[in-house]
Amino acid sequence: MQSGRMDTVLNETCPWSGKPVAADSLTDYRGHTVGFCNPGCRDKFRVALQFFDGLMETPTGAGTEKVNKT
Repeated sequence: MQSGRMDTVLNETCPWSGKPVAADSLTDYRGHTVGFCNPGCRDKFRVALQFFDGLMETPTGAGTEKVNKT
């Protein structure tokens, strides 16, 4: 799925590979168009966002309990 347009893309090179951005590899991120060199890099970005967004939804302190070893 392509979203955004080349004339509004924020970057000229792919954040993953450093290669030039391709018109078929754009996505929207927080109201901005971000470009990638290929759909694979774009999709990798989307998966990473889902992971980090999920972490941000975890309640503060969850999973950080200390275990008392006696």
